[in-house]
Amino acid sequence: MTLPGDIPNGNATLEERVSALIEKLSAYIEMYHGGSVELLSFDGKTVHLRLGGACLGCPLSPTTLHGWVEGTIKQFFPDLVVKAEV
Repeated sequence: MTLPGDIPNGNATLEERVSALIEKLSAYIEMYHGGSVELLSFDGKTVHLRLGGACLGCPLSPTTLHGWVEGTIKQFFPDLVVKAEV
């Protein structure tokens, strides 16, 4: 599976590619829902995320986080572990 055209590929590091994908997801969430997703840390195997903005207190934030954000990351980087806080 290839990354969307504006996500770095080729010579970019894994961390750069993961970060760019999370930024893209966050921009979408911010534009359409008023929330955000932030990359807290990445150790090469585990991605630590946090939802913010309108996602805080939203009853659908677990679905957004696990069903959509984590699912999208796993689609492009299936070997990574995604851990998040809402």
